[in-house]
Amino acid sequence: MGRTLTKMIQQGQTIGIIGGGQLGQMMALDAKQTGMKVIVLDPTPACPAGQVADDQIVAPYADVKAITELARRADVLTYEFENVDLNALEDVADKVYVPQGTHLLYTTKNRIREKTFLRDAGLQTAPFMAVKNETDLKKAVDEIGYPSVLKTCEGGYDGHGQEVLHSDADLAKCAGILSTKDAILEGWVPFKLECSVMVARNENGEVTVFPVSENIHHNEILHLSIVPARISPELQKKAQQMAVKIAHAIDLRGILGVEMFVTADGQIYINELAPRPHNSGHYSIEACNFSQFAIHNRAICNWPLPKIKLLQPVVMVNVLGQHVAGVRQQIAKKPNWHFHDYGKAEIRHNRKMGHVTILTDDIEATLKEIDNTGIWQK
Repeated sequence: MGRTLTKMIQQGQTIGIIGGGQLGQMMALDAKQTGMKVIVLDPTPACPAGQVADDQIVAPYADVKAITELARRADVLTYEFENVDLNALEDVADKVYVPQGTHLLYTTKNRIREKTFLRDAGLQTAPFMAVKNETDLKKAVDEIGYPSVLKTCEGGYDGHGQEVLHSDADLAKCAGILSTKDAILEGWVPFKLECSVMVARNENGEVTVFPVSENIHHNEILHLSIVPARISPELQKKAQQMAVKIAHAIDLRGILGVEMFVTADGQIYINELAPRPHNSGHYSIEACNFSQFAIHNRAICNWPLPKIKLLQPVVMVNVLGQHVAGVRQQIAKKPNWHFHDYGKAEIRHNRKMGHVTILTDDIEATLKEIDNTGIWQK
């Protein structure tokens, strides 16, 4: 997809966002602060991003007429989630500036394409093989061994669409994933911890990179992020360099989340890419000189990119549906906590409803403080 428009988007011009969840909301809040107008496309009236945008087009994401209208009314088009219709984006590329293009989404939407891209770019990933049926699965298991993870190539999130295999007895659990006829078997990486790095690049090829976040998951959903990650400065630098390498290799525009596994012997494996702001980057709103949302907006608008500074160590903890009531009770008790609520219409178990950011000079004490509330017990 050609990118012929390289001008800077100016204050007062309009950012169009496909998707109206919390990532779109935080993108829109930054855009408004910077002096941009924002139009959101989302099927849910008064969605989180719609609540803070100048206008919302209420229509399904794949509605070609709606995307065309969004393109007509915007000066630059972006998205806040992966499941964007690539053909629709291609169709409006001649009507509006689409700096991210479709190559990034095309690559990251599919786990085989993503892992192949990473391997070809010289980055370390878990061993992997494509799996279309039971025969492929048996062959892949013979080659990769146990433990391993069978995943759908497209559409999985927060642990959905994947099955951890420890022995032949687990193969019976794979029918659902195999029914997609498009899966991947990945070798298990014996990681010590999971990390991520947010990296951004603009049309001019400038890159900026965020500190390394250490991520702890409960039930496959991100529970909390600790920044800086509790790994050596050398490993932190190596992780950031890998993220920058990926940004250049994929010709990035905007922000990208790079999820990584770190092993006990200091190896770093790239796990997944998120072609958008990422849950593990929310800490940056309070803890950095520029947030991931500010940097994404600057990058897609082709503004120059600053060097990111971590102003203070920080812990970000997710608020799921089951945590909302407990967290709201903490507002009266925790004057130093930053409370974020996304304004979703319905509170549901395991649904991301908000997050809390805690700036700290003592990470371990803050982790104890979070535990002591009793809100986030597994």
